[in-house]
Amino acid sequence: MVSRLLVIALLLVLPGLALADAREKVAALAPRALVLVTDAKGNELIAQNLDAPFVPASVAKIVTAWLAMEVLGGDYRFETPFYLDDKRVLYVRGGGDPFLISEELTQLATNLVAAIGKEPVTGIVLDASYYPSDLRIPGIEDDEESYNALNSALAVNFNTVNAVRKGQTVRSAEKQTPITPLAISEFRARGPNGRGRISLSQDPKVSLQYAGELIAAFIEQAGGSVKGDISVGTVPAGLKPVYVHRQSRPMSKILGDLLKASNNYIANQVFLEIGAKRLGGPVSLDKSLTVLNEKLAANGLASDIRLEEGSGISRNNQFTARGLVKLLALFEPHAALMKGPNDSLTKTGTMDGIRTLAGYADTKQHGRVRLVIALRSNDGAMRAKLLRAIESGL
Repeated sequence: MVSRLLVIALLLVLPGLALADAREKVAALAPRALVLVTDAKGNELIAQNLDAPFVPASVAKIVTAWLAMEVLGGDYRFETPFYLDDKRVLYVRGGGDPFLISEELTQLATNLVAAIGKEPVTGIVLDASYYPSDLRIPGIEDDEESYNALNSALAVNFNTVNAVRKGQTVRSAEKQTPITPLAISEFRARGPNGRGRISLSQDPKVSLQYAGELIAAFIEQAGGSVKGDISVGTVPAGLKPVYVHRQSRPMSKILGDLLKASNNYIANQVFLEIGAKRLGGPVSLDKSLTVLNEKLAANGLASDIRLEEGSGISRNNQFTARGLVKLLALFEPHAALMKGPNDSLTKTGTMDGIRTLAGYADTKQHGRVRLVIALRSNDGAMRAKLLRAIESGL
């Protein structure tokens, strides 16, 4: 009888001891780190340094993914319509598709040529009016880094060029991507000697010219022909589309890729589409922020999550840990979209002097927990150490 009571007492005491030990391990590893861990009922298991808001960096993409699933839905697909006039001028109206990559353009061009025939196209006109020409994303800088790519109604390969340069000779670094005149000139001007990926200029005309050149190249590969110039304009009123390309990836797939690769360009293309879908085009940050803030207010999070763009690249984004944990509870039905290396259900964020991590972890004593980690340092390895301490200790 005594031994049975002892076992019961130990079963009651041991979880508390394990929890205390986990808290001590976290505090010993990073005493200044912001750490919050809650169970499925919202009980705070570990709560350290929660007083001040923090800059989320790319952890902000979780909010964008949640909002996209709420507003657009997992089956939503971006569309790009094509028009052909009686002079065989081809018009392309950009719809903000973030995944017009080479593999997608191969499929697009095959279907387009089947729709318009192989007779030469006498010109290509690119209509990017869905995005204002003066659109700028806070935090995006005008440089060659691929994470600073310009957002656009019509852009290809994430508005970047991936090439290999030796002296003035430039060739594509991807067998699936033809090299174009603009890609060569941009890489000569700003690309490294050797292999690399650069963003295109912050001039929207450069971005559009590259999109037009690459679309023309894929039309040629599909057996079509382009003889005229590439220009920027608008689709004539009353002209009906001859082909509408629907992105092969549904929104759920795009978000899964976004959360794994953490591409800022994709994040803000999705974020901008949310506002335009709900409030009508053209896109604007104000429209998307209006939709976001309405959703946050409806869930009691208006003062806890403050975004000025959808990728996390702006340092003016600020979250509270308790607010983000509440949002993780809302996003949990879609947690599988976050599955990364070793089946981890977490998202990291990295900026100079900032290292963050948020998501879910499965523990022995408390089941699936929600967690937020924020460090004011460049110690990215510490995030993983804290995560392991939480997983093993709880």
